[in-house]
Amino acid sequence: MRWFLTLLAKIFLWFVGLSLAVVVLFKFVPPPVTATMLMDGNGITKNWEPLSNIDRNLVSAVIAAEDGKFCSHDGFDREAIEQAMERNAQGGRIRGGSTISQQTAKNVFLWQGGGYARKGVEAWFTFLIEQIWGKRRIMEIYLNVAETGIGTYGAEAGAQRYFNHSAARMTRSEAARMAAALPLPKERSVINPSGFTRRYGNTIAARIGVVRRDGLDACIYG
Repeated sequence: MRWFLTLLAKIFLWFVGLSLAVVVLFKFVPPPVTATMLMDGNGITKNWEPLSNIDRNLVSAVIAAEDGKFCSHDGFDREAIEQAMERNAQGGRIRGGSTISQQTAKNVFLWQGGGYARKGVEAWFTFLIEQIWGKRRIMEIYLNVAETGIGTYGAEAGAQRYFNHSAARMTRSEAARMAAALPLPKERSVINPSGFTRRYGNTIAARIGVVRRDGLDACIYG
């Protein structure tokens, strides 16, 4: 039993040290690839761009769509998590309460699915990136690794695919449509969306003004 506990302690310390080292590295170096990309049978199209080369409309759109409290929480929106747990307890489609920080931690360091075990590790990486990267770097990496279409990753590759121009210049409508498709990029159409995706995109486009007015992106542009 003693050797087993010693082994567990060594594994834990190794994991903590390695995770810290990788998070510090990615504060300065773009993540080269993610598990989601490697497991994508459609290939990988991506183009890293610094946040300064990504239109503010897209930043505001993803905040409006994914995480309105991005600039004020510590990586976890406890109210959203509680509401998601209550909805899930009622049955039906499982819904999450993940913040942009949590999604970034999952996308960069982990994999899709995995249940509560993965969620626990995700929480650890979320804590680390909030402390070490800060909000601007989290947003920058999120917008470069998020899946924006079939085999397409990041804002720049998505903008080129859908609109034939750089992510540096996106209209509110374009940004809103891309943000509306983010949760299910393989299923939701960015070009000529219909039904829910079209309505949701229109809602996000309207919320962009609220994000600016209320300073919900102040941690990035303040």
